[in-house]
Amino acid sequence: MKTSEKMRPLAITMGEPAGIGAELIIKTWSKRQTGHVPYFIIADYDWLQTANRLNDNPINIEIISSPDQTRKVFNRALPVIHYPLKTKSDFGKLDPINANAVISAIKLSVKMAVAGDVSGIVTLPIHKATLYKGGFNHPGHTEFLAELSGAKSKPVMMLANRFLKAVPITIHVSIAKAIENLSTQNIVDQGWIMHQALKNYFSIARPRLAVAGLNPHAGEGGTMGSEEIDIIIPAINQLRDMGCAVTGPYPPDTLFTEQSRKTYDAALCMYHDQALIPVKALDFSGGVNVTLGLPFIRTSPDHGTATDIAGLNSCDPESLIAAIQMATTMAENQQAQGHCNDQS
Repeated sequence: MKTSEKMRPLAITMGEPAGIGAELIIKTWSKRQTGHVPYFIIADYDWLQTANRLNDNPINIEIISSPDQTRKVFNRALPVIHYPLKTKSDFGKLDPINANAVISAIKLSVKMAVAGDVSGIVTLPIHKATLYKGGFNHPGHTEFLAELSGAKSKPVMMLANRFLKAVPITIHVSIAKAIENLSTQNIVDQGWIMHQALKNYFSIARPRLAVAGLNPHAGEGGTMGSEEIDIIIPAINQLRDMGCAVTGPYPPDTLFTEQSRKTYDAALCMYHDQALIPVKALDFSGGVNVTLGLPFIRTSPDHGTATDIAGLNSCDPESLIAAIQMATTMAENQQAQGHCNDQS
């Protein structure tokens, strides 16, 4: 029996109901293949059916009451744990009245993951500005999931596709704040979590980490900035002392070339766009957002809610398909190695 045939299902959260989430999951289920780990979505059944009627090839959608019913249903219909919206959502029209349902679906998925009822969580994109109007007070999914799960360490956001895995040390802050927040300890903490995750979730026995510089030419010996000397190199030395195979700091403008990428398994980047730009440029459709440092697996498509095209049946499901596949791979590797999820 394949590992995937013994795995618990994945839970998928509905994300922003005015966005493309319903279309994405319908198209993704349509493209399923024999042997895929089953998954279900926590969402409003009527919301899904509205999108289903817009689909060129409508699918079967079936309500289940618990994750353990997923496998019996999955091959004939998309399983859904019905979680009603407060009011009918029109695609493309943001409405904070449904924010609580979006938040509650995430909370339920975390409860299931912590209880061991699912192998991991795949979250459809949220619209943070709309959630803020509904009382949401976190910078993003990553921070909210960490609080809900009681994670022992600060979560780490990794962006990944078939060409590159990259972690931005600082994320949802301005460039000025990113420089201000950069510290040796932060690099060490996130580098160590990434090192462990590559071993446990991706079966890389001796992960090779490459560290990007902050400044042009990686500071060029201090002539273009001292952060490499004062902050980044001490972090690299500490990670080496901890047993990590880590090199750098490298000039950011050459770190992501095809030749350079052959020399490492993952890159540690100093700020948000330094990591996200190369990941998206190399393979936008296949990009996946992975949260490391949680006591469960979490992935997400690496794109937004796309409310401008919601309801037009024109979205590309490849990033969601990649997110489900990556969560499956991580869960299979974890199960094969007998590791717990906690990467702290």
